Amino acid sequence: MTAQTAMVKYRAGVLLLAVALAACSSKPEEPAESQPVAPVQVAEVTVGTARRIIVADGILRAIDQSTIVPKINAPVTKFYVNRGDHVTKGQVLADLESRDLAAAVADAKGSLEQALATSRNVSAGNVPQEIVKAQQDVQASRQALDAARKVFESRQQLQQQGALAQRLVDEAGVAFAQAQGQYETARKHLESVEGVSRIEDVKAAEAQAASAKGKLEAAEAQLSFAQIRSPVSGVVADRALFPGEMAQAGMPMITVMDVSSVTARVQVPLAEAGYVKVGQNAIIQAVDSRMQAQGTVTVVSPAVDPNSTTVEVWVQAKNPGEKLRPGATVRATIQTETIARALMVPAGAVLPASGGGTAVMFVDAESVAHEKKVTVGVRGADTVQILQGVEKGDKVVVQGGVGLADGAKVRIEKAGEHE
Repeated sequence: MTAQTAMVKYRAGVLLLAVALAACSSKPEEPAESQPVAPVQVAEVTVGTARRIIVADGILRAIDQSTIVPKINAPVTKFYVNRGDHVTKGQVLADLESRDLAAAVADAKGSLEQALATSRNVSAGNVPQEIVKAQQDVQASRQALDAARKVFESRQQLQQQGALAQRLVDEAGVAFAQAQGQYETARKHLESVEGVSRIEDVKAAEAQAASAKGKLEAAEAQLSFAQIRSPVSGVVADRALFPGEMAQAGMPMITVMDVSSVTARVQVPLAEAGYVKVGQNAIIQAVDSRMQAQGTVTVVSPAVDPNSTTVEVWVQAKNPGEKLRPGATVRATIQTETIARALMVPAGAVLPASGGGTAVMFVDAESVAHEKKVTVGVRGADTVQILQGVEKGDKVVVQGGVGLADGAKVRIEKAGEHE
């Protein structure tokens, strides 16, 4: 009986263990409502104005700049400006050694005065000896002509009275004709001499005076090169020499920049360059600071840089206080076009679609998120235009949408609720 009793107890224990295991395995599953719900923030699709904004980086340049180079080789005797000084157009910046040039000007002035005096004398009637001789010949032939005429006329009267032979009248007529011919010859010779020699002498004197004047102007120009003047108004950005050093013709000496306005030369991608037009508004901002200025697009290059496939665009802006410095790296934000009555969503709502493309997470009335593929238009700084895929009033996820599965249950929260 003892063995049988033990066997009965063993079987009863095994049965109880099996019942207990079965009871544990048949525990009911938790209801679906107890699964976690994703917290999200949403925004409604609105109708507004879309602004196409293009952002590009580039280098800032002065509106005007001049690197001044001397035209003569001479030591610097004096500088009137230092780096950072403001100058005006035409202001004297430096003097070069010029005593030899001043002497050349004085010599040229003397030569000019001498040439002008000669020209005045010739023009006033100081004629050459040849003209004087021709005038004397004309006067003598005229007197001979008058005498021959009187003899001829006297003999004609006597012959008419029968007091003189015809032969003597004829001889007087021949002498009168010869005297008349000599006079005409002398007169024409005088006209020729006066018409050629005197005019040529006057021209020669005038040419000498003009040559002397040209030499004086050249000497004065050389002297003026010894005074270095600023061709523009601005700030002295560089001064390569010190007093006493030799200035070399054609070598940079002083650089003056007009920084009252600046120009940002930025590189715009070819795909966006077609939207940029001259006259559009833009903002220039220094990359390494908060300095910025309101500007305007002034140049859109017609050519494409083959290396970077970009188009150079110039944005010009006023620079009050000269806070923006040429040479700095800047970012230009260009407002290219405005689209009215556009469907807009916050930029954070636009996500990559699971099958490629672009999508938003749409939340329905049951607080269930659904992925909707959309076509994107103009992208702004904070908003994106949606061309297709949503309607006005739709709720889209703006925070918490990354990694959110299509069909997931969500809980809509207000901004800053858990901050």
